[in-house]
Amino acid sequence: MDEPARGENVEWAPVSRLSGDQIEKLAAVGSEYPASAGEVLFLPGDASYDFFVVLEGVAEIIDRPGQPEERLVASYGRAEFLGEIGMLTGERSRFAGVVKSPGRLLRVPLQKIQMIVAQDSDLSELILRTFLVRRANLLRRGAGITLIGSRRDERCRVLLHSFSISRLAVEWLDLDDRPEAEVLLRRLKVSPTDLPILLIPGRPLMRNPQPADIAAEFGGSAQAVDDQEVCDLLVVGGGPGGLAAAVYGASEGLVTALIDADAFGGQAATSSRIENYLGFPAGLPGAELAARGAIQAAKFGVRLHRNTRAAAFTSEDGIHTITSDDGRIFRARDVVIATGANHRRLAVPGIEAWESNGVYYAATVVEATYSRGRPVAVIGGANSAGQAALFLARTSDPVYLVVRGEDLEHSMSRYLVDAIAADPKIQVRVQTEVVGFSAGSEFTGLDVVDRTSQLRSALTVSAVFVFVGATPCTDWLGEQLAMDPDGFLLTGQDVAQSWSHRMPLPFESSLPGVFCIGDVRSGSVKRVAAAVGEGSAAVRLIFDRRRLDGADVL
Repeated sequence: MDEPARGENVEWAPVSRLSGDQIEKLAAVGSEYPASAGEVLFLPGDASYDFFVVLEGVAEIIDRPGQPEERLVASYGRAEFLGEIGMLTGERSRFAGVVKSPGRLLRVPLQKIQMIVAQDSDLSELILRTFLVRRANLLRRGAGITLIGSRRDERCRVLLHSFSISRLAVEWLDLDDRPEAEVLLRRLKVSPTDLPILLIPGRPLMRNPQPADIAAEFGGSAQAVDDQEVCDLLVVGGGPGGLAAAVYGASEGLVTALIDADAFGGQAATSSRIENYLGFPAGLPGAELAARGAIQAAKFGVRLHRNTRAAAFTSEDGIHTITSDDGRIFRARDVVIATGANHRRLAVPGIEAWESNGVYYAATVVEATYSRGRPVAVIGGANSAGQAALFLARTSDPVYLVVRGEDLEHSMSRYLVDAIAADPKIQVRVQTEVVGFSAGSEFTGLDVVDRTSQLRSALTVSAVFVFVGATPCTDWLGEQLAMDPDGFLLTGQDVAQSWSHRMPLPFESSLPGVFCIGDVRSGSVKRVAAAVGEGSAAVRLIFDRRRLDGADVL
């Protein structure tokens, strides 16, 4: 392996050094000890590991230790610390931590670091920001996890989609254009019937894994639930609104649980940068907002269940019951539904065969990596499409923004319209509709038609990013709650019915004690700040509901 200079990072973020005062704070809850060269601090696959600060000497982060593909990820010297965001979110370690040269280390137990992140704003900001940037860099490189499979295999595409929505970094070796994939398969003695396979450091080789296997492997395994216990508040959906409701509910003393079908953060977590969120003039990465929200919820004692999909809903005698798709039962006196909406699929015959392999419904560093340096198209005219176009223009050229409407001004925020107009890499095609696509061994282009002249043309692109509206995630509710014609939940004064003693409260659905916030609510404002505000307001209304209905406040 090539050795960098002390403190140089090969894959991760630029070095963040701790001050003397910060090291003293950490030393008060940790232990200092002499470290020998070759000492292993943690290994790939470890369910948890402690926080290490280098006081003297050098420590290294190694990817695939002991394997032919072994590589150096980072090297840390005096006053530098090891780790990334998975340490705080319950993921297994992906790498090995090894002492390179002898010295002294400060070891802080994981529980103490979690406490510091929750209570010390100075240290919390440094640690969280460093961890988040390291994770973002890993997402760009797919370090630590390898998926081998063909782009023509639907099972492989399903896994790629699962990694994308869970914001997990993966290095994909496509059998169709990566010769090293065949070499690796021969060495591992893997037959074609076993594909796709997943290589995770420190774990057995996974043959033809399912999305549920990925969820279980990366800290999302099903946590036991007492199906007789009734919590005060159950939040269904972990986007910004759901996270806000959980944080405010738990901080007000409500026994609170939060479940989400995927990773916390919802669609906001797939946004490269949220530009119009109050207090962040330079913008805020969606993944960072999601990670901070989940850590804050854990701080207040929220019971977090990710990769837990709501499958059924019933209500009886003021107790609401949600059953997840794996059979677990969650019961609560009040429920906040924040399940959001899924991006609507592109209505072009045959396009589904290329989803997660040239056709994407999110634009994060994961998806952008697959089309780096090549032309792409973004379809849609709302804010999400504009944000995606600007983000992709950093690494792709050109970026075609394909819009059915006459202009951007009627559907997109002014700051995005101006930024798009100023970016020479973005070419806007208004009054244009996608009617077909071209592909061979890979996605190669779109067929479009001008809606005014009816002239057809072709756009040469390596990938397409689709943002053409959304459908509400309400299938699991059946027809038990009032909805508008498009399936979004009605709340407050929009609910036609009332009860004998009162009208539905704002954000309250047609069933007492069941509230609805965010994108899944009919008439909602599709903004992150609005969802966060609705989440906090819903908790206040829960106390009002209990008072009006004569229920115990706590």
